[in-house]
Amino acid sequence: MWTGLFFALAAGLLWGLVFVAPLLLPDYPAALLVVGRYLAFGLIALPLALLDWRSLRELRLADWLAAAKLSAIGNFLYYLCLAAAIQRAGGPLPTVIIGTLPVVIALCSNHRNRARDGHLPWGRLAPSLLLIVLGIACVNQTELQRLANSPNGDLRKYLEGGLLAVGAVACWTWYPIRNADWLRENADRNPRVWATAQGLVTLPMALLGGGLLYAAQGLGLPLLSADFALPWGPRPAAFVGLMLAVGLLASWVGTLCWNEASQRLPTNLVGQLIVFETLAALAYAFVLSGHAPAALTLFGIALLIAGVLWALRIKPQ
Repeated sequence: MWTGLFFALAAGLLWGLVFVAPLLLPDYPAALLVVGRYLAFGLIALPLALLDWRSLRELRLADWLAAAKLSAIGNFLYYLCLAAAIQRAGGPLPTVIIGTLPVVIALCSNHRNRARDGHLPWGRLAPSLLLIVLGIACVNQTELQRLANSPNGDLRKYLEGGLLAVGAVACWTWYPIRNADWLRENADRNPRVWATAQGLVTLPMALLGGGLLYAAQGLGLPLLSADFALPWGPRPAAFVGLMLAVGLLASWVGTLCWNEASQRLPTNLVGQLIVFETLAALAYAFVLSGHAPAALTLFGIALLIAGVLWALRIKPQ
C-alpha cells in the first residue's frame, strides 16, 4: 500500500510538469507541443529499449496494439486537449477540472472492476469523494472571481478552455482504467518495459503528427500561421530543452511510476491518487504566476488532501 502510494505521489509530481510547458511557451500552438513532447518521449525510449529488448520481444501484436491505443488517447489526444485548454483559460481552471479525475475514475472503476479489485462501500467512499469535490469547487470559485475582476478577461476563451479540459478528463478516465487492466492481466511483466513500449509507439505517431503540421501550414489551414518557423518555432532552445525535460520526466519516468502504483493498488483507489497531479500542477502554476494562492484556494487544496487520506483508510470488500 505505502510503496504504491509513494509511486503515485512521484507520478503526480512529474505529471504536473506537463501543465508548465503551455504556460512557458504560450506562442507555440498546442498541436506542436504535443508533437514535440512525444517525439522526445519516443527518442528517449529508443536507448531504453536496448536495455529491455528481450522483454520487448516477448510482447505480442495484441500488446503493441494496446500500447498504441493507450498512447493515442492517453498521451496525444489528452495532451492536445490539455495544452489547448491551458493556453485559452490559463493554468488553474484546467488544473481543477483535471482535478475531478479522482472522482470520475473512482466512480467508474468502483462499478466496473468490483470483481477484480473488490468493492469500496459507497457509504464509506462518499465522504472522501465529497471532500475532493468541495476542494475543487473552492479552487474554481477563486479563479472565477479573478476572471470577473480582470479587465483583460475573455469569457469565451475561458469557456473554450473549460470544455477542452473536460475532453482531457474523458481521455484520462479511460487511460488509467485500461492501462491497469493490461498490467493486472500481465502481472509478470515489468512496468518499466510497458512504459518503454508506450514510448516506442509514440515515435511514429509523433513523426506522422509533425508531417501533418507541415502539410497544414503548406495548405494554409488554421493550425499554424504561415510565418511560424517549423520545426522549432521562434525559441528553439527553450522549446527543445523543455520538450526533452517533459518527455523524459513526465512521459517515461512518470508513466513508470504510475505503472508501479497500478500494479500495487486497486484501480478505484489509485484513480483517486491522480489528485497528486492536480496539487503539483497548482503549485507550479502559482510559482510561475509569482503570487501566493488565495485563502479559499489553500482551503480547497487542504480538502483535496484530506479526501485522499480518507480514501487510503478504506479497504476493498
